Amino acid sequence: MAEALVDVLWFIDGSEDEQMDQDDAVKVMEGVAHVVSTLPSDQLQELIELVGEMASAENNPARREFLEAFPEGFGLSERGHHGVLPPALGCSISGGIRTTVGR
Repeated sequence: MAEALVDVLWFIDGSEDEQMDQDDAVKVMEGVAHVVSTLPSDQLQELIELVGEMASAENNPARREFLEAFPEGFGLSERGHHGVLPPALGCSISGGIRTTVGR
């Protein structure tokens, strides 16, 4: 299930403005960040470990960067309880998520 979630988030991150409404993309990412931040500690640790394993096995450098940024970007490494987008977001979406979040 975690792998499917990460795949969806990777798709959203790589979407161009014409492919996905950027306001909707932000809502999805923030919603996921909130839900993930409420996981019990054992499930949270399991998710962090799984994403780390996925990053280690990833051959695509951009996807590996996304996976490596995932725990910190979603506030998991410090157990943040607010919706935070991974640093990788906005890098591949020209003028999209980053500018939308600032509104």
